[in-house]
Amino acid sequence: MKKFSFLKQKLSNGFSQLPYLFQAFNLVWQAAKKWTFIWAVLLIIQGLLPVATVYLTQQLVDSLVAALNVGVSKENAIPILILVAVMGGILLLTQVLGSFLNWVRTVQAELVKDYISCLIHKKSLEVDFAFYESAEYFDRLHRARQDAFYRPTALLENSGSLVQNGITLIAMAAVLTQFGVWIPAALLISTLPAFAVILNYSKQNYEWWLKATADERRSWYYYWLLTEKDSAAELRIFELGDYFQSAYQSLRRKLRAEKIKLAKNESLANLGASAIALLITAFALTWMVLQVLQKRVTLGDLALFYQAFNQGQTLMRNLLQNLGQVYSNMLFLGNLFEFLELSPQVIDPLQPKSIPRNLDRAIKFENVSFWYPGSNKAALENFNLTIPSGKIIAIVGANGAGKSTLLKLLCRLYDPQQGKITWDGIDLRDLPIQKLRRSITVLFQQPVNYNASVAENIALGDLLATAKLPEIANAAEAAGATEIIDRLPDNYHTILGKLFTGGIELSGGEWQRIALARAFLRQAPLIILDEPTSAMDSWAEADWLERFCQLAKGRTAIIITHRFTIARRADIIHVMSDGEIVESGCHDELLTLGCLYAQSWKTQIQAN
Repeated sequence: MKKFSFLKQKLSNGFSQLPYLFQAFNLVWQAAKKWTFIWAVLLIIQGLLPVATVYLTQQLVDSLVAALNVGVSKENAIPILILVAVMGGILLLTQVLGSFLNWVRTVQAELVKDYISCLIHKKSLEVDFAFYESAEYFDRLHRARQDAFYRPTALLENSGSLVQNGITLIAMAAVLTQFGVWIPAALLISTLPAFAVILNYSKQNYEWWLKATADERRSWYYYWLLTEKDSAAELRIFELGDYFQSAYQSLRRKLRAEKIKLAKNESLANLGASAIALLITAFALTWMVLQVLQKRVTLGDLALFYQAFNQGQTLMRNLLQNLGQVYSNMLFLGNLFEFLELSPQVIDPLQPKSIPRNLDRAIKFENVSFWYPGSNKAALENFNLTIPSGKIIAIVGANGAGKSTLLKLLCRLYDPQQGKITWDGIDLRDLPIQKLRRSITVLFQQPVNYNASVAENIALGDLLATAKLPEIANAAEAAGATEIIDRLPDNYHTILGKLFTGGIELSGGEWQRIALARAFLRQAPLIILDEPTSAMDSWAEADWLERFCQLAKGRTAIIITHRFTIARRADIIHVMSDGEIVESGCHDELLTLGCLYAQSWKTQIQAN
């Protein structure tokens, strides 16, 4: 009773996962309609062929026995040869269909893999930026994509095998029933222990996998550190290779030991289940031999029985194994579908307003309060700030003062929990997200270095504009990148980065100028630059600053910087501290005030 209660609980858990089964079928169908249909037809045909083989085997044995009893002649030899030919044809057809099915599966799997990649990429772009600052999100993403590329097709394969084995098994059961109605029941009972093992360890393996996600991700992080260029220099200079290799191996040993222990316990449980199946098989075969000795059945019947019972047991075991694998795959696929169901909180308004073509008046932060997810401390609280149009605004302050938070809120990577931010009087939450972001050009503090040509690197700043080389060259000139590009072997067609063959690596300052050119290509009314000269030397910075002041004329620019040589050229400087504006004015006014800005200016000038 305890075993049946256990099975009932596992089956109940399985039924709760059924929605994922239908979602997986739909996913595979959407990815590869034609190939999935062909696959289904082939499975049905393959399910019927073994039944024909078993039936023909019985006919062949009985025909041979009859021919031997009366003497072999042309009349009784021809039907036997026809049976042999038909069986050979079925065997050949089975092989041909098997080879064709493998090809169909490969095509189907590749289409599904690419389709799922697109779904994951689309969702990764759709979810809020906040997800990328959460370890829980990366655990989810890791679980979603780790097995996502093969689980849907594996689930379909398992389900298909379930149908195929089911068709064959029903036919085999019909054949065996003529020898005793108890025989199909014996088949079922002989495989139930193996089924219980499959269900139990499918659940245990899944629970272990969930628990191991953080350690798996950490081990991959160590692997990345040991193999990627970004960390290569420090690993050598500080002799960190052995340290991280030891940390990686320690985690892998732990994970490996846990997995091996699970596999060992599962193997022992399977051994016990196989022993029960063997006992039932021996009993059934002994019973059938006695029937032959008592001349109740023929030798052909014995051959039929042995083949049907043996295949039936294999089919039943495979069928129940397929059920267990379906259950296991549904558990794992739950992570993919849960990931794909994530919903962003930063969304387009139901009734969006038109964004003004230009920023005519001002951007205003009105009593804005914001704190990052999972943080109890407000990054901004009752924050107020006016950014007038057509001005260059510098925002300075210590690290953690809240400067970069302003950038994220302006770009609607986050929405404030209280208060509002307006663009010419319109709340940013009332504007379409894409149109708002197209009205802003941004250089982030750590811009992406794209391993692509110089022209592509810059053109990525405004794909909608489909910029030609003259426009790209103008953006490069504004960023002070022309001299760098002219030194490259293929100029604008030079591949940057060492990821691909023939690529040229740039210095940090050179990469920063390429990123600035990318930002300047977009002719947006609002320019936001976060530490735009952090990787430049003082000469390059002075040259860039002159160019920027010309470029920004008639546009609104916000520069977040630690460098007061940059800030002094701004029309208005705002000094931030602990999420508040503590000083505002032009450079000379703030020096006269003699407070935080003036003190920091003197310190920086003396240091320089």
